[in-house]
Amino acid sequence: MGRVAAAYGVRGWIKVAPGAGVARALAAAGQWWIGEQCYEVTQAKPHGATLVAQLAGIASREQALALKGARVAVERASLGEAGAGHYFLADLVGMEVLNEQGERLGQVERWLSNGAKDVMQLAGGRLIPWVGAIVKEVDLETKRIVVDWGADW
Repeated sequence: MGRVAAAYGVRGWIKVAPGAGVARALAAAGQWWIGEQCYEVTQAKPHGATLVAQLAGIASREQALALKGARVAVERASLGEAGAGHYFLADLVGMEVLNEQGERLGQVERWLSNGAKDVMQLAGGRLIPWVGAIVKEVDLETKRIVVDWGADW
């Protein structure tokens, strides 16, 4: 969902760089996993393109700095529903990807981000950008994604 970018102030707050489109969901989550540790979020609020947050048990700048660079995650159940036409990328891992000709391209293995957009990495290493011009259909029930992508690309 993001990473700890820096300490914020001198009272143990952290600054988090959220992933694309998840700032609101991250701020609303009551618990964050940072590395292997679960923290209760006592306060979180937007701060420009980042979030600043106070975590239970983190009371000094030095403690906050120790978290710098760590990934921030939340339990999937705390996110609720994405809404019509929107998806949590984690829910798409394992889905079968077909092109418009019905050819199987592979299974979503993981997600990458190049800064401008998210990219699906399929088993075997094939990369497909997650953009509307390419992704034509997502069916959560049948666990299939249809894309405008050649089998030989």
